[in-house]
Amino acid sequence: MADKTLPRPTDAELAILNVLWERGPSTVRDVHEALTTTQTTGYTTVLKLMQIMTEKGLVVRDESQRAHIYEARSSEQKTQRQLLTDLAERAFGGSPAKLVMQALSDRRTSTDDLNAIRDLLDRLEGETK
Repeated sequence: MADKTLPRPTDAELAILNVLWERGPSTVRDVHEALTTTQTTGYTTVLKLMQIMTEKGLVVRDESQRAHIYEARSSEQKTQRQLLTDLAERAFGGSPAKLVMQALSDRRTSTDDLNAIRDLLDRLEGETK
């Protein structure tokens, strides 16, 4: 499944993936504890979601120990790229420019973020020359 695009995660699945990206391979209990610092979620709900995510291919499960260890199948950057590409296609007619213009037009952007964007644009422009 490494070559295939993985299914788009739901909001609840994305919350679990964020925990796995931050903490690395984790048990259901570890993920549940991390999630309950910001939201009320039952242990069995987290367990069921992680089982579904395994079936969908979003996470891989190591069953070699008593407590199963789960790990995100794709990196955070790859998943973000996939989600942005999907959003650009569905909402902005495939235009990255329209997506970025909307993202930057609604709120104040920090100087650091603007400098990082300029650096990226300069780098991308250099690659096309």
